[in-house]
Amino acid sequence: MNIPNTKVHHPQGPPHMTLHESDKLEFKESFDREAVVTAGAFANTRGGTIFIGITDRGNAVGVPIGTESLREWANTISQSTEPRLIPEIEEQSHEGKPVVAIHIKENPLKPVSVKGRCYRRVGSSNRVMHPSEIAEMHLQSIGSSWDLTPAPGSTFADLDLAKVADYIKKANETGRRNIAPGESPQTVLEKIGLVRDSKPSWAAILIFGKEPQRFLSQATMHCGLFDVDEISVLDDRMVTGTILEQVNDAMEFIRKNIRVAFVMTGEPERKQVWDYPVEALREAVINAICHRDYTISSAVEIRIHRDSLKVWSPGRLASGITLPELFTSHASVLRNKGIAQVLYDIGWIERWGGGIQKMQSASAEAGIPEPVFQEDQGFSVIFRKDVFNRDYLVREGLSERQISAVLYARENEKITNAEYQRIADVSAATARRDLKNLVDRNILKMMGVRKGIYYILNNTVHTSSA
Repeated sequence: MNIPNTKVHHPQGPPHMTLHESDKLEFKESFDREAVVTAGAFANTRGGTIFIGITDRGNAVGVPIGTESLREWANTISQSTEPRLIPEIEEQSHEGKPVVAIHIKENPLKPVSVKGRCYRRVGSSNRVMHPSEIAEMHLQSIGSSWDLTPAPGSTFADLDLAKVADYIKKANETGRRNIAPGESPQTVLEKIGLVRDSKPSWAAILIFGKEPQRFLSQATMHCGLFDVDEISVLDDRMVTGTILEQVNDAMEFIRKNIRVAFVMTGEPERKQVWDYPVEALREAVINAICHRDYTISSAVEIRIHRDSLKVWSPGRLASGITLPELFTSHASVLRNKGIAQVLYDIGWIERWGGGIQKMQSASAEAGIPEPVFQEDQGFSVIFRKDVFNRDYLVREGLSERQISAVLYARENEKITNAEYQRIADVSAATARRDLKNLVDRNILKMMGVRKGIYYILNNTVHTSSA
């Protein structure tokens, strides 16, 4: 077999090499089975390069290079993978020693298996894919998703045509889909791929079904309000119905169980100020029902605690997107394309993955800490109140003068020793001792040096978990 696309050149080092392994870079001292596994993982993710003859710390040790060796490596990768990969192999020089670069492109048809097992690249590691991940990746690679597959045992009669008519009305109002008057509900759903051969898809059942939970019992939201001990439940509700109804009912539960203040603004009507911005909470709930993994037998959870509110959805992020990428400009990777299409048509979501930024912006405008996003046996969005309020500080055991100092730092974004002396009417030594205590408690952070020392609120520690 001839090695396809093989190039030979001898630069001083691989151009622009990052001297540590990453999601697109792997170092191997010699070609082995793990190199083949990495080739499969790269093909299932975003492609990458395997350098043979370099230690995992980025030090060149060199590798004997022969035409036969390169041919054997290409054959091994090709014959060990399905669909078969065709690597690009080139000779290079690093630190004056011969190395080989094996370039793997992202494969259009996924997943690629290596000796019957599928892997994906996560950071600098190769991770075995679970059956649900394999199925999801395959559907994505052919332009489909789980929710567009037929719901077994369902018929068109299981859909509520009034709900379809409401969707048609809203889609026309937003202008995101123009549906001609008189077009039948079945024709409309067939055009958007939610019904095929009179068989409803999972998306159709979840959005327009008369009894969605008869077909998928886990398609629910579990809402709870917890007492100060974080264990006792004060209010509990299992929300059912279509996923659109669930969003509205869940928001009703949230409004019932978070506080609202009325602020005079000089306008005829008073302004409502909630513990958390309602638009950010709604965005989190919509994201949960849109992007959750419905094949997992768990409900979406909304947990309201004294100082936090957490929205948890089953399933990690969809294949093709990582947690750090959520905070950058990124393509919208959809786990449930049918559900997302309907939500987009009625104006509930934007297509281009802007939900994270909307939640961040709304929280900043409301003056609460930025939401925390994390993967924890699923995906969570955690909202925290401005915990630096009197109730919280009293529970933390702070003295009255320390509480005054923290509230001053919150209002003025910082506090100095001199300012503490003034507002607490204490000596410099007492102020220094009190401020050190607040730093030790992780409530304040000390900034600057010598005469320029000042203190700010330690938001990071107090907004990282719930």
